[in-house]
Amino acid sequence: MNNESILLAQKVDTILKKKKFDSLQVLDVHEITSLADVFIIIVGNNTKQTKALADDIEEGLSKLDIEAVQKEGYQSANWILMDYDRVIIHVLYKEDAEFYGLDRLWQDGTEILF
Repeated sequence: MNNESILLAQKVDTILKKKKFDSLQVLDVHEITSLADVFIIIVGNNTKQTKALADDIEEGLSKLDIEAVQKEGYQSANWILMDYDRVIIHVLYKEDAEFYGLDRLWQDGTEILF
């Protein structure tokens, strides 16, 4: 895994430090998938909050000249996926997070704590 992925994950963590949300998990998945080095899973309490969290991330990273390659799911805001190449950010509404269980699906990844 490259250091840029860790640095980007730290930036996202910093952007969200003072925000309210249900949970945030950063997983090193580079050894178990070729999709990315890091998955960030953020769970919001409602769809309004998931949109706000995604907006905060996008705005904060944009100020650092870091732009998403792709963003999906913003309209429904149940599951917003933000692709930053080697870092993929999942912002999920609490009920969808429980239903899809990304934390269980990627449990073989190593949790990164900041």
